[in-house]
Amino acid sequence: MSDAPFNRWLAEAGGRAGTYDDRWEELAAQGHDVHGEADLVSWLGPATVLDAGCGTGRVALELARRGVDVVGVDLDPGMLDVARAKGPELRWVHGDLADVDLDLGRPFDVVVMAGNVMVFLAPGTEGRVVANLARHLAPGGALVAGFQLDEGRLDLATYDALCAGAGLALEHRWATWDRQPWGQGGSYAVSVHRAAG
Repeated sequence: MSDAPFNRWLAEAGGRAGTYDDRWEELAAQGHDVHGEADLVSWLGPATVLDAGCGTGRVALELARRGVDVVGVDLDPGMLDVARAKGPELRWVHGDLADVDLDLGRPFDVVVMAGNVMVFLAPGTEGRVVANLARHLAPGGALVAGFQLDEGRLDLATYDALCAGAGLALEHRWATWDRQPWGQGGSYAVSVHRAAG
């Protein structure tokens, strides 16, 4: 575990484990598709996925339902408790993305960070997180991340540079998880960076 003194998620949104899924359940009840992240990841065709910053397991559980071998990792123990209750058959790991070591004897075809994971990291750890997650990718694997482009937080140029430093090249960028075209000045981006091989 990282000994970073501050984590944005725990500071700004921690303690929401009991109510986090309410929003998604409401949207699903209204007929909205709440599985855009899983749709995009499935489109990439992976056999194995690491859901990094998995929260209560919404994305991981949907991918598992589609036959993907998924592992979830998160720093928030309350969120993981909910994920374990919903999917006890899956592997859920408590860990900091900056240094978690998932020594499973195999890498992952895709590592996905949904839910603004990159902007909730402890400030200054973004590069360590990208490098650590890239280390868990199979040759030719993809790192997929979607996050808000709020002023004063992580921007795309910085994120792309962090990915390049970890040996990953930008392959796709969209404005949404359903692959709507990206436009300069957008407030959200979904990026796919590919490892060599």
